[in-house]
Amino acid sequence: MKGKNHGNFTNPCLTMHQPWASLLVHGIKRIEGRSWPAPIRGRLWIHAASKVPDEETIKAMEEFYREIYAVNGITNLKFPQHYPVSRLIGCVEVVGCLRREELAAWDKMPEGVRLEALTDFCWLCERPQRLIIPFEMRGYQGVYNLQKKIYDAAVRGLSAIECPFPVKFPLPDTRDPFSLKPGSLDFCHSESKVVELDESSSLRSAIAGARAAATQFSKKDQNTIEKQGKSYLIRTNELEASPFKEVETSASSSDRISAANSPTLDNNEQTQSSLINGSSSGGEPFKIEQRRRPIVSSKLFAAAVRGLKPS
Repeated sequence: MKGKNHGNFTNPCLTMHQPWASLLVHGIKRIEGRSWPAPIRGRLWIHAASKVPDEETIKAMEEFYREIYAVNGITNLKFPQHYPVSRLIGCVEVVGCLRREELAAWDKMPEGVRLEALTDFCWLCERPQRLIIPFEMRGYQGVYNLQKKIYDAAVRGLSAIECPFPVKFPLPDTRDPFSLKPGSLDFCHSESKVVELDESSSLRSAIAGARAAATQFSKKDQNTIEKQGKSYLIRTNELEASPFKEVETSASSSDRISAANSPTLDNNEQTQSSLINGSSSGGEPFKIEQRRRPIVSSKLFAAAVRGLKPS
């Protein structure tokens, strides 16, 4: 889907923490949770941030999805073999955005999807595609535009994902890509009929584990959170810096979109930065990695993917 976006987004990208980033690109995660509504519709590129996920976090999130898929009878869930960091890894289509209570009460959705409604705003994602060759690039905070040469190389290296349980989110108005938004379902909280599942102890434990994993990164800037819903400072210009240097994106608050002029963080400051539900946001890039990695040119990458066939 290629819908109109708010702001001057041409090839919007979002930096997320692992394992959430790969779970989204592999079609297992269908809801991207935020504390602010989605500013875009259509393709959203996913960049995996620098933090190497610990085994406890991976285990908690895989168990969460294993349990909620089992609610719909899916028991042979296959998870990614690797959770790469500091890489552009693929894309999804953002088709809508709802509040948590709206999604949880939406009886047209499978129970497992509704159980993913754990945050204030739920970005509804379809049609995941992964990059055959994930490649290192500079990450930024918030929703930002991919540099054109990165896009030109990456778009040729996409491979469609076979989702374990494909979901289609119907638009209230097929002519308006932004019609599926908070309030569009005529939701009334006092009259909502949220289906109460007979949650097993394992399901309750998995949900609690997912919440704990997502909130392990404390919120950094409460003042910015209070500004949500009033205005969004969105980075609209294409990024000028070269994307193929030894850089990564740190964990940072997901509660804002591209705050302009925010300072670059050094390694000492990274421990104080925060993130909820696996995403990075703000305005400027971070340099994190101290190991040097080979610099991959977009021409070499494009040449490589031309010789590959999608799997």
